[in-house]
Amino acid sequence: MEIRLRNREDMDACVEALAQVQAADRYPVDWPDDPGGWLTPADLASAWIAIEAGNVLGHVGLTRDAEIVRLFVTPAARGRGLAAGLLDSVRAAVRGPLKLRVSSEGKSAIALYERSGWRRVGSSRADWANAAGEPALLHHYVSP
Repeated sequence: MEIRLRNREDMDACVEALAQVQAADRYPVDWPDDPGGWLTPADLASAWIAIEAGNVLGHVGLTRDAEIVRLFVTPAARGRGLAAGLLDSVRAAVRGPLKLRVSSEGKSAIALYERSGWRRVGSSRADWANAAGEPALLHHYVSP
């Protein structure tokens, strides 16, 4: 398994991996009209993928203002430390603190961040709905 910067040629495999995650976890809650665009928000600075045998197993993005976005690991690849490895790759590339937001529904993601020393600094309501159709509760974290 390798973690490396994502390139244009990886996008179809990233969308396929995202589809597996969405089917299992409803992340994102609603499938985007343009999943490649969703994986590449306008403020994206870089993105990394975990890849093995040509299959994308995980993904993480970093915005220009040092926010972690679009972090996911395919269901079949979980339990191998890929999310932590992806976060470590971003942290190795960036000097200074990182931030992220996670829906309160993401219990396993929250557990990972807190085990890894990320600190919750606040919460807010999103402008998108969670699985129950209510404005999602987002928890804000900063890196250790």
